[in-house]
Formats: sequence, structure tokens, C-alpha cells
Amino acid sequence: MTAKLIDGKTIAEAVRREAAEETAALKARTGQAPTLAAVLVGENPASQTYVASKGKACEEAGMGSITHRLPATTSQAELEELVRQLNADPAVNGILVQLPLPKGLNEQAVLDLISLSKDVDGFHPMNIGQLVMKGRIPQFIPCTPAGCIELLVRSGITIAGKDAVVVGRSNIVGVPVAALLQNADATVTVCHSRTKDLPDKVRRADIVVAAIGRPEFVRGDWLKPGATVIDVGINRIADATRKSGSRLVGDVAFDEAVEVAGAITPVPGGVGPMTIAMLLTNTVRAFKLQHGLA
Repeated sequence: MTAKLIDGKTIAEAVRREAAEETAALKARTGQAPTLAAVLVGENPASQTYVASKGKACEEAGMGSITHRLPATTSQAELEELVRQLNADPAVNGILVQLPLPKGLNEQAVLDLISLSKDVDGFHPMNIGQLVMKGRIPQFIPCTPAGCIELLVRSGITIAGKDAVVVGRSNIVGVPVAALLQNADATVTVCHSRTKDLPDKVRRADIVVAAIGRPEFVRGDWLKPGATVIDVGINRIADATRKSGSRLVGDVAFDEAVEVAGAITPVPGGVGPMTIAMLLTNTVRAFKLQHGLA
């Protein structure tokens, strides 16, 4: 058995195209375009690349993009003051503070300071709280978890009534994606590094979301035949056969899993492209909420 590949690139392109179309309609109606402000502190190469990709995606969608680049020596007070200024700026619809921040800065204090109406990353405690409460609807859903669900929905994979296992319990992915699956009427088990009999628990799942941050952690023989696997992990491992000396792998042993699963996301090209696509969607939503158009 060879699993169907869930093509995150193609699905993300569709989401980005829809965001661009909605942006054009909003600009024609209001004379303004949804605008995202990104804050980058320090010289982390991965963060620099990611912020640049977000800016490019905004511009390609016809949206506004502002990047504030701050030195690693920026103080907590200086960073918080910038966030306050962005909160007060009516031309800014979404605020994104790129993580991780340099040592010595309090990430949670900064994230908590972002206006709820501009929290397009969806990390504000109020948004997360509403996400996990039955019957509540958060203003914004974290981009990567939202992307996971979008991949399932647009691939025609039924969530309601299914048994789902989330491997990983981070606030960024594990907790919100578990809540989203439960809200879609799946029966959800959240597993982690201290879970007993982890392979057995994963083997019961119709849907597996791997987000534990360990390369090729979930093995092929852990999976129920025909299961759907969403691999959130992005890990760089050594590979002497590559010119770069390394390659990217997910949290799932792909070569094993593809022979067992019914559908699976590749790494790269699966969940990754969806994160920026959903960020554009959230920024459009922020603009509409702030202009009374939602």
C-alpha cells in the first residue's frame, strides 16, 4: 500500500489565491489593503528567512507588509513600546512578533501585549482560551494548527467521528490542533514523550498529527493501515549524500509510513506552506473585523 500524498503546496496556493481575491475586493471597497506588521529581533537566520517569506507572500497577495528589524540588544521595554505603537496604528491590521526572541526577553509578556484584534498569530491567551472552550469562537486560530485542519478538509478527509492522536502538546501546535480536531467532532488523545505505550495509542488512530519536534520519531509500524498522517515536524539531519551535507525530515519516518498510511503530508511541502497561507487569511480577517465587515 502506498499512501496518497497531501500536497500542501497546491492547497496553500489555493488559500493564498483566495486571500488575494478578497484583498482586491476589500481594497476596491475601502481604498485600503490588509496590512501585516512583523517584528524581528536579532539575527536568527531561520527567523530572517521566515519573515522575508511572509513579507513576500503579503506583497504577492496585494497586502501591505511592514517589517521592524531590531538588534538583539533591544530591551524588553523597547520591544513592548513598539508593540504598543503598532496596536495603536490604524494602518496596521495584524501584528506578528517572530519567535524565538533573543535570551533575556520575555516572550509571553510580549505576546500578551498584542491587541486581541491584531493577534493574527492566534497566540493570545484569550484566543487560545476561546478555542478550547465549547461553543466559543476565537477571533483568530493559530496558523499552523489551522493549516493542518485545512489540509484535511480540502483533501476530503472526514474528521467527525474519527479517532485522532496528536503527538506533542506544545502551546503553538499540539494544544490548539487537538482543540480544533475535537471541535470538528473527532475523539482526541494527546500524547507526549512521557506517554506510556505510545506506539499502541498511535496505532488506534484514524488521524495522526505528529508535532513533537523529534526527527522520524513516529515509525511506520506505529500506524493503523489507512490512517491519515499530518506531519508538522521540520528537522534538519545529516546526510552525506547531499551536497549541503543535510536534509529536512519530519517527525514521522516517511519512507516507512508511506507504505502503511492512507494519506500523508510530505516534509517539506506539506504543512509548512500552509502556515503562511493561513497567516494571510488571518490578516484579511483582522482587517474585516476592524472595519466592521466581518
